[in-house]
Amino acid sequence: TFQHYFIQINLSSEMSAGGNNYQVNQTQQEVDEVMGIMQNNIQRVIDRDTKLTNINERADQLQSGASQFKTTGQQLRRKMWWQNMKFKLIIALIAIVILGVLIGVIVAQTKKKN
Repeated sequence: TFQHYFIQINLSSEMSAGGNNYQVNQTQQEVDEVMGIMQNNIQRVIDRDTKLTNINERADQLQSGASQFKTTGQQLRRKMWWQNMKFKLIIALIAIVILGVLIGVIVAQTKKKN
Protein backbone atom coordinates (compact mmCIF):
# COMPACT_ATOMS: atom_id res chain seq x y z
CA THR A 1 0.00 0.00 0.00
CA PHE A 2 0.93 3.65 -0.23
CA GLN A 3 1.43 3.94 3.50
CA HIS A 4 3.82 0.97 3.62
CA TYR A 5 5.90 2.45 0.80
CA PHE A 6 6.12 5.83 2.53
CA ILE A 7 7.12 4.25 5.82
CA GLN A 8 10.04 2.64 4.01
CA ILE A 9 11.03 6.05 2.63
CA ASN A 10 10.89 7.45 6.15
CA LEU A 11 13.08 4.66 7.54
CA SER A 12 15.64 5.04 4.79
CA SER A 13 15.72 8.81 5.34
CA GLU A 14 16.57 8.32 8.99
CA MET A 15 19.50 6.17 7.95
CA SER A 16 20.75 8.82 5.52
CA ALA A 17 23.48 11.21 6.51
CA GLY A 18 23.14 14.91 7.43
CA GLY A 19 22.11 17.23 4.55
CA ASN A 20 19.94 14.77 2.68
CA ASN A 21 18.00 14.05 5.86
CA TYR A 22 16.32 17.50 5.80
CA GLN A 23 15.25 17.12 2.17
CA VAL A 24 13.95 13.62 2.79
CA ASN A 25 12.00 14.80 5.84
CA GLN A 26 10.54 17.69 3.86
CA THR A 27 9.61 15.37 1.00
CA GLN A 28 8.12 12.91 3.50
CA GLN A 29 5.97 15.70 4.99
CA GLU A 30 4.77 16.68 1.52
CA VAL A 31 3.98 13.06 0.73
CA ASP A 32 2.10 12.71 4.02
CA GLU A 33 0.13 15.84 3.21
CA VAL A 34 -0.73 14.55 -0.26
CA MET A 35 -1.71 11.18 1.22
CA GLY A 36 -4.02 12.93 3.68
CA ILE A 37 -5.64 14.86 0.86
CA MET A 38 -5.98 11.68 -1.22
CA GLN A 39 -7.53 9.78 1.67
CA ASN A 40 -9.94 12.66 2.26
CA ASN A 41 -10.88 12.68 -1.44
CA ILE A 42 -11.38 8.91 -1.45
CA GLN A 43 -13.64 9.19 1.60
CA ARG A 44 -15.62 11.92 -0.14
CA VAL A 45 -16.05 9.71 -3.22
CA ILE A 46 -17.23 6.83 -1.02
CA ASP A 47 -19.69 9.13 0.78
CA ARG A 48 -20.92 10.48 -2.54
CA ASP A 49 -21.42 6.94 -3.85
CA THR A 50 -23.43 6.08 -0.74
CA LYS A 51 -25.60 9.15 -1.20
CA LEU A 52 -26.14 8.37 -4.89
CA THR A 53 -27.10 4.81 -4.00
CA ASN A 54 -29.64 6.12 -1.48
CA ILE A 55 -31.03 8.55 -4.05
CA ASN A 56 -31.36 5.75 -6.60
CA GLU A 57 -33.18 3.58 -4.09
CA ARG A 58 -35.59 6.40 -3.25
CA ALA A 59 -36.15 7.09 -6.95
CA ASP A 60 -36.99 3.41 -7.49
CA GLN A 61 -39.42 3.54 -4.55
CA LEU A 62 -41.03 6.68 -5.96
CA GLN A 63 -41.36 5.03 -9.37
CA SER A 64 -42.98 2.00 -7.79
CA GLY A 65 -45.32 4.23 -5.78
CA ALA A 66 -46.21 6.22 -8.89
CA SER A 67 -47.05 3.04 -10.79
CA GLN A 68 -49.21 1.82 -7.94
CA PHE A 69 -50.91 5.23 -7.71
CA LYS A 70 -51.62 5.16 -11.44
CA THR A 71 -53.12 1.66 -11.25
CA THR A 72 -55.24 2.57 -8.24
CA GLY A 73 -56.37 5.77 -9.95
CA GLN A 74 -57.45 3.88 -13.05
CA GLN A 75 -59.36 1.34 -10.97
CA LEU A 76 -61.06 4.11 -9.02
CA ARG A 77 -61.93 5.97 -12.24
CA ARG A 78 -63.58 2.81 -13.66
CA LYS A 79 -65.46 2.21 -10.42
CA MET A 80 -66.72 5.80 -10.32
CA TRP A 81 -67.73 5.61 -14.01
CA TRP A 82 -69.83 2.50 -13.29
CA GLN A 83 -71.38 4.16 -10.25
CA ASN A 84 -72.22 7.22 -12.32
CA MET A 85 -73.64 5.06 -15.11
CA LYS A 86 -75.80 3.12 -12.64
CA PHE A 87 -77.10 6.38 -11.21
CA LYS A 88 -77.94 7.67 -14.70
CA LEU A 89 -79.71 4.40 -15.56
CA ILE A 90 -81.77 4.53 -12.37
CA ILE A 91 -82.75 8.16 -13.08
CA ALA A 92 -83.65 7.23 -16.68
CA LEU A 93 -85.73 4.25 -15.47
CA ILE A 94 -87.58 6.42 -12.94
CA ALA A 95 -88.26 9.02 -15.66
CA ILE A 96 -89.60 6.30 -17.99
CA VAL A 97 -91.85 4.93 -15.24
CA ILE A 98 -93.17 8.43 -14.44
CA LEU A 99 -93.80 9.11 -18.15
CA GLY A 100 -95.52 5.73 -18.47
CA VAL A 101 -97.78 6.50 -15.51
CA LEU A 102 -98.59 9.97 -16.89
CA ILE A 103 -99.32 8.59 -20.33
CA GLY A 104 -101.47 5.84 -18.79
CA VAL A 105 -103.44 8.38 -16.73
CA ILE A 106 -103.94 10.64 -19.75
CA VAL A 107 -105.04 7.75 -21.95
CA ALA A 108 -107.44 6.52 -19.25
CA GLN A 109 -109.00 9.95 -18.86
CA THR A 110 -109.45 10.42 -22.61
CA LYS A 111 -111.17 7.00 -22.88
CA LYS A 112 -113.58 7.95 -20.08
CA LYS A 113 -114.55 11.16 -21.86
CA ASN A 114 -115.34 9.33 -25.09
